[in-house]
Amino acid sequence: MAVVAINTVFTMIRNTTMKKHAVSITLVVCFCYCLNGQNANKIDLLDRNLSLFDSWIGIPHSTVKGLPEGTFQSKNVRNGNPLGLNNDLKNVFTTSIVNDTVILNITGEIYGSITTKKSYSNYHFSTQFRWGCQKWEPRLNRKKDTGILYHSYGAYGRFWNTWKTALEFQVQETDLGDFIPLSANAVTPKTKGPKVEIRGYADRKKKQYNPKANTYFEAKGYTHAYIEPQAPHGNWNLLEIYTIGNTAVHVVNGKIVMVVENAINPETKQPLTSGQLQIQSEAAECYYKNMTLTPIKDFPEFIKAQVTFKE
Repeated sequence: MAVVAINTVFTMIRNTTMKKHAVSITLVVCFCYCLNGQNANKIDLLDRNLSLFDSWIGIPHSTVKGLPEGTFQSKNVRNGNPLGLNNDLKNVFTTSIVNDTVILNITGEIYGSITTKKSYSNYHFSTQFRWGCQKWEPRLNRKKDTGILYHSYGAYGRFWNTWKTALEFQVQETDLGDFIPLSANAVTPKTKGPKVEIRGYADRKKKQYNPKANTYFEAKGYTHAYIEPQAPHGNWNLLEIYTIGNTAVHVVNGKIVMVVENAINPETKQPLTSGQLQIQSEAAECYYKNMTLTPIKDFPEFIKAQVTFKE
């Protein structure tokens, strides 16, 4: 679009004899060029075939029907034989087109994820998300749950035979943007999760990010977001992750809800600054669209104006 506009403008410049018009048109050309350049590195992660992702499907619950005879199933979906890499027998992850927009459909029937083939660092991740209605075992009577895992590394299935080690942007009913460090399970029992620091109060029962606190704690388990600005059921929520170096900011519907600082990979003892992205299936039907990743060199001004980072 921008290239067409620029060619048209240059034709107008060649045909005009009025200098002031030429100057004005040149400014338009510069604007179009800059605009095009700003979007040149933006990645649309979703396409019809999910070509930027691989899938990993975990252990089907014993209630899942329609699987090939002999497929391992269990009431304990954390232990056993996962379906594995690019073996989505139940079409847990599919896409559809609605109003020319690619929609990622996740049934949630089996734990799993789609994982980017590439690793990324220093970016703004953005997507729209909403819940469906269906829930499955083993979370049939619990909150709907999924998640966005970033800075993921290591082998598939490290956590519950399903997910890689990662930092999690929690996506759960009433709990958008909470934080969990995913580590390992019985397969790799000695593997520790990423170490991070979160501003808040460690002596309270409910671990929660608090931008007004003057202390930090190491987030070894579940940490609640500062606020929970979730849209009503059925509406789309805007979920964003801004990450620079080994610091990340979770944003929900335009509100900063979590800041994760000084992430360290305990295996290398180096700052955790990059990794793959995983989009979870975790026993709840849900949908994503407009999923993009844009490289950035610094946090945007609205974050720097509201967040005091640890020195």
